Amino acid sequence: MSTTFDYDLVVIGAGSGGVRAARTAAGYGAKVAIVERQYLGGTCVNVGCVPKKLFVYASHYHEDFADARGFGWQVNDAQFDWTTLRENKNREIERLNGIYKNLLENAGVTLYEGEASLADAHTVRIVSDNGATQILSADKILIATGGKPFVPDFPGSEHVITSNEAFYLDSLPQKMVIVGGGYIAVEFAGIFTGLGVEVTQFYRRDLFLRGFEKDLREKLAVEMPKHGIDLRFNTDIASIEQSDAGYCVTTKTGEKLNTDLVMYATGRVPLVDELGLANTAVTINERGYIAVNDVFQTTEPSVFALGDVTGGTELTPVATAEAMVFSSYYYGDQSQTIDYDNIPSAVFSQPNLATVGLSEERARERFGDADVAVFKSSFRHLKHTLSGRDEQTFMKLVVQRSSDKVVGAHMLGSEAGEIIQGIAVAIRAGATKAVFDTTIGIHPTAAEEFVTLREEA
Repeated sequence: MSTTFDYDLVVIGAGSGGVRAARTAAGYGAKVAIVERQYLGGTCVNVGCVPKKLFVYASHYHEDFADARGFGWQVNDAQFDWTTLRENKNREIERLNGIYKNLLENAGVTLYEGEASLADAHTVRIVSDNGATQILSADKILIATGGKPFVPDFPGSEHVITSNEAFYLDSLPQKMVIVGGGYIAVEFAGIFTGLGVEVTQFYRRDLFLRGFEKDLREKLAVEMPKHGIDLRFNTDIASIEQSDAGYCVTTKTGEKLNTDLVMYATGRVPLVDELGLANTAVTINERGYIAVNDVFQTTEPSVFALGDVTGGTELTPVATAEAMVFSSYYYGDQSQTIDYDNIPSAVFSQPNLATVGLSEERARERFGDADVAVFKSSFRHLKHTLSGRDEQTFMKLVVQRSSDKVVGAHMLGSEAGEIIQGIAVAIRAGATKAVFDTTIGIHPTAAEEFVTLREEA
């Protein structure tokens, strides 16, 4: 390794991708430092995947209590306390922060806390909270700073919160408006509704979750209102004003709505503004992300980037996979690649949806209509035959006729993410529809429907 610099590698950002890259590079013998300005574990651990899933679990209980009656249980006087949930969540996140710190220390990675920027292609400047400055030199610099929520500028935009603040509310509102049509907006609409908040969700287009399988999007739009969510498509906010009752929201069509809280979940932008990239030859692409090649190198040869800051598939497991490839390529003399096809993903909406592979639309674009077969099933979950809940489970397989390969699997329903994770393995392995058909199902489960689909839609 290099002896010219203080470190072989300095990583900026201690989120999932940055920590994994630092640890694995150190494991290959590199001298590594990592810089974090806020909290270890990044968005996913602190204001993303982990606390969100804990909140999703919490939000399901009110329906579980209601469903229990059909099975003979009488659940009386069930009450929810937001402070208990919030503080228990905080303790769990603090525990995970400690685990990340221990992982770095055990790997021999030096942790610096403060705001990092690039002074030049091999120099990182760190400014701590007390104003003290440290200078580190590095053979390679890896940027893994991720992103942050985006709120458009409009009259009253200063009154809104984002998902970051939603995890730390002092108290729950009685009413709230959530603006957005991505997975964050959809998930928080379900979370807050489940916790007893009256939620109205605005989305400026005619159907949310753009990019997901259309059948899933349409069916979720039918199911969410059954849970009490007021979905309003083709609706956007023109202005927000404070009022005696909280806030008065005015839409672009002139409708007015009083609410206690407004949350914007209208996308995320990369954290690049304070990085000092102008002191290097690093290029920002037309979408505002750091441009990199196939091995995560920027247009400045000594500077690299991975994860959400590069604008690829913005999922935590993708960032950690990229980190493994980065470290093995530059420090382990191993040439690995990432297959960005067939990446499974889930939306923890209510009900959940999950997907892997091609949507029907994209399969038809790639293979042509004649070479695509589609299999669908919609049914009432066995549990709800006694609970009485009006909720439909939906499953879909997309198959290329000429190869008989299953090229897409999609589900809306309870535990969709758990089920699709297993099917993702089969699809990556190249399983054919014949393999699905000859696989014996586990009965009675919802998942067995995927191996009993016989008639084309």
